[in-house]
Amino acid sequence: MIKKFVLAILILSLFASCVSPNVYKDLENKYNNLKKENRKLLIDNNTLLEDKTVCENELGKLKDSYAGAVEQRDRLQNDYNAAKANLENLQASYEALEQNSSKAIAANSQKNRELLAELDAKEQALNAEIARLAKLRTELEERSARVVELERLISEKEEAMTALKDAISKALTDFEGKGLTVEQRDGKVYVSMENKLLFNSGSWAVGVDGRRAVQQLGSVLGQNPDIAVLIEGHTDNVPYSGNGPLIDNWDLSTKRATAIVNILAENDDIYPENLTAAGRGEFAPVASNETPEGRAKNRRIEVILTPKLDELSKLLNE
Repeated sequence: MIKKFVLAILILSLFASCVSPNVYKDLENKYNNLKKENRKLLIDNNTLLEDKTVCENELGKLKDSYAGAVEQRDRLQNDYNAAKANLENLQASYEALEQNSSKAIAANSQKNRELLAELDAKEQALNAEIARLAKLRTELEERSARVVELERLISEKEEAMTALKDAISKALTDFEGKGLTVEQRDGKVYVSMENKLLFNSGSWAVGVDGRRAVQQLGSVLGQNPDIAVLIEGHTDNVPYSGNGPLIDNWDLSTKRATAIVNILAENDDIYPENLTAAGRGEFAPVASNETPEGRAKNRRIEVILTPKLDELSKLLNE
C-alpha cells in the first residue's frame, strides 16, 4: 500500500509539471480522498478483527470451563472409586465378624449403612457433574459452530457487496467523470451522483442523461433483491429562493430523492418495499460550502445499498 502511495505521489509530481493548476489540484484532491478511504478501510478491518477477537475470547472461556468440569468429574470419579473399594473392604469385614458376635455385627451394620448413604451421595454428585459436563460440551460445540457460521456469513456479505459494487461501476462506466462515484465502505455500497448529472438548478425533474444513469443502476439492483436501497437527497447551504410549491432546501432534497425512487420503481424487478427516499437538505455536506466546487459536490443524490442482515441477526440472537 505504501508503494502505491509513493507511486501516486510521483505521478502527481510528474503531472504537476505538465498539466494546468486546476487539473493538478483535482488530481491532488482525488489522491487525498483515496488516502482517507484507505484509512477508513483500515479502521473497518480493525473493527471486524476486534469482533472476531471477542468471539474467540468467549470460545476460550467456554473451553476453560469445560476443562474445569472434566477435572471435577475425574475427582468425583476417584472419590467414588475409593468409597466403593472401602465399602467392599467393610463388607468383607462384616462377613468375617458376623460369626463372632451380634454386637460386632450391629456396629458393622451401622457403619455399612452410613457408608452406603455416603456412596449414594457421591454417585448422585458424580451423575450431576457428568450431566453438567455434557451440557457444557454441547454448548461449546454450538458456540464454535456459531463462530464459524458467523465468519462465513460476514465473508459472504463482503464478497456480495464487492461484486455489487463492481457490477454497478461497470454498468455506469459511461458516466465516469460526470459527477458520479461508486464506493464501498462500512459493509455498504455508496453511489453518489452530483446534481449536474441529474437536475437543473432548483428543479427535481430528472434529465435525460440522469434518467439513463438511474435506469442502468436499477438494472443491477433488479438482480439483487436482497439489498435495501436508501436514496438520500442533499443540497448546499444556499437557501432556496425560487417560486412554486417548494418550501426550502429540505423540501427540495426530499422531492429529488423521491424522483429517483420513482424511476427505480419503474423497474418491475425491484421490490418497492426495498426502496426508501430521504431528504437530508444541507445538513450532511461532504465538502466545504465556502467554494463553488464544494457546493457542487454537496448538491447530490446518494444511493446507499445495504445487505439485509436477517441471517446474522438471527445467529447473534440465538
